[in-house]
Amino acid sequence: MGDKLSNDIPQSNVTPESYLSDVQNSVNHDILLKKLKIYGIKGMALCCLRSYLSDRIQYCQVNDHLSDPLTVKTGIPQSSGLGPLLFLIYINDFPKCLRHTRPDMFADDTQIATSNSDINVILENLNTDLINVSTWMSANKLTLNNKKQNLWL
Repeated sequence: MGDKLSNDIPQSNVTPESYLSDVQNSVNHDILLKKLKIYGIKGMALCCLRSYLSDRIQYCQVNDHLSDPLTVKTGIPQSSGLGPLLFLIYINDFPKCLRHTRPDMFADDTQIATSNSDINVILENLNTDLINVSTWMSANKLTLNNKKQNLWL
């Protein structure tokens, strides 16, 4: 089938589409702070961000009832102006893990694409970069949402 496909279509394009699973609640504070240092955030600014992320609590209120407070050990505040920026800093190095595919990223939705006239080369390149993605995800303590993964050919 691969030979038939590559003969019928001059340039095949394959795009796996993945969604990160609950990513804003999964951001590891230590990893984020290290990445902030890499981007030149240091001194008092880094201390303020560390304080901003540390010892956060959340609770739920329904009418007059409050849940018990829960200490938040990972994640970034989603209703803040700073949250999306911190998330983008956290995932900014993701494209560096790709060797054979092109990323298309929007928030926590990511697609990688590759094209070649030989379907076997496409599959090899995808497999290699999907392993690279898995390694990057593991190193950054993130997981893919298996219910939202697609492969487009």
